Amino acid sequence: MEKTWRWFGRNDKITLDMLRQIGVEGIVTALHDVPNGEVWTLEAINDLKEYIESYGLRWSVVESLPVCEAIKYAGPEREQLIENYKESLANLGRAGVKTVCYNFMPVIDWIRTDLYHPWEDGSSSLYFDMARFAYFDLKILCRAGAESDYSPEVLAKVEELDETITEAEKDDLIDSIIVKTQGFVNGNIKEGDQAPVSIFRSLLAKYEGIDREQLQENMKYFLNAVMPVCEEYGMNMCVHPDDPPFQVLGLPRIVTCKEDIEWMLSAVDNPHNGLTFCAGSLSAGEHNDVVRMAERFASRTHFVHLRSCNVLPDGNFIEASHLEGRGHLVDLVRIFERCRPDLPMRVDHGRTMLGDEKMGYNPGYSFHGRMLALGQVDGMMAVVRDEMKNVRS
Repeated sequence: MEKTWRWFGRNDKITLDMLRQIGVEGIVTALHDVPNGEVWTLEAINDLKEYIESYGLRWSVVESLPVCEAIKYAGPEREQLIENYKESLANLGRAGVKTVCYNFMPVIDWIRTDLYHPWEDGSSSLYFDMARFAYFDLKILCRAGAESDYSPEVLAKVEELDETITEAEKDDLIDSIIVKTQGFVNGNIKEGDQAPVSIFRSLLAKYEGIDREQLQENMKYFLNAVMPVCEEYGMNMCVHPDDPPFQVLGLPRIVTCKEDIEWMLSAVDNPHNGLTFCAGSLSAGEHNDVVRMAERFASRTHFVHLRSCNVLPDGNFIEASHLEGRGHLVDLVRIFERCRPDLPMRVDHGRTMLGDEKMGYNPGYSFHGRMLALGQVDGMMAVVRDEMKNVRS
């Protein structure tokens, strides 16, 4: 597989020269300065592509060309936003950037309650605490009917937490859930916004009356609309699984498990409609057998994210070492190196370590932690390729 790295553009503190030195081959990036819903011009795409190529690298994957909320909930501006999306796709195709990772998660992208959960060795990683998330939902967001979404045990922990939590801890929870993990991803809420909780409530309100079936139909409508452009330019759309892979905040999530993915691939049965196989997102759900899913969906996978989670009691989960956890990355490398050795792969969400915490990197996107993970995965790929040679000989 091609070794790629998510890079956040010219303002990223991690430079392309640094990435070239650690063995990165391809870049995963986007036009982060273009507001959601506006057209990506061919000129802007080529400018960034040429900049990447000047370092001896290539723009391998777009992550992401965001799908606007109004497309997801079928707002009145949906048709114009889809036309803009198709024009951006066509411009990417003309420039030779052929793989687009996107998601169809309403309002909120990946969710964590702790961005720097400590490990005994002094490093830290992302963490999801169900009780603290429920506290945000019940006591800060004050979502109507939220109590029915949580077990009695979690509700009891919320009441215990309410006796001790400080205002600073509440602010940190808001920052972790709806600001720092979202602003650099989809732009719905960003650092510096006033009253982020109010903004978030207004976004949730857009989905009143939208259930799983309706969201699936809206996704199918979107994919059917863009497939002709994908066919014309040889573009691959690859949806990212929901992270975490279960329902949250009363919102429908529709890419959470094997059955969801099978529905999505069959509803628009086109080879250009595919999957970003994110082992980290899928492994955060105990219901997912990640290795079997990789075997099942390898032929429709266009991009691979390699990271791993451990699921803990009470619905909590933590991002594990790339050598451990429910992702079973060695097995995934064997599957994809055998079936799809042409795929771009990036290591995802590394530990924060060796001074990463002082550099202002986006949460989960440290330099040293991801460099360690890349070395680990590169070693796995080397061993697997050697195994394959021995089998052939």
